[in-house]
Amino acid sequence: MWIEMEWIERTFQNPEWEHIQSDGRFQRRRRIPEAGNRILRVIVLPDGETVHNAFFDRSFKPKKKEEKI
Repeated sequence: MWIEMEWIERTFQNPEWEHIQSDGRFQRRRRIPEAGNRILRVIVLPDGETVHNAFFDRSFKPKKKEEKI
């Protein structure tokens, strides 16, 4: 399944979960109904504007520090 640019933009702008990595990058995640409710993870560089990559995160389970926004 292809990842649509609109899904990346939606996740970037309005994540359900967000976590800051030790290197300063942001992990933003969101369920994508059009993709069978799979979780899309978008990695954003520390500048908060540049998308590094995006992929479906099959192993995601929210942790305490990754509370739903």
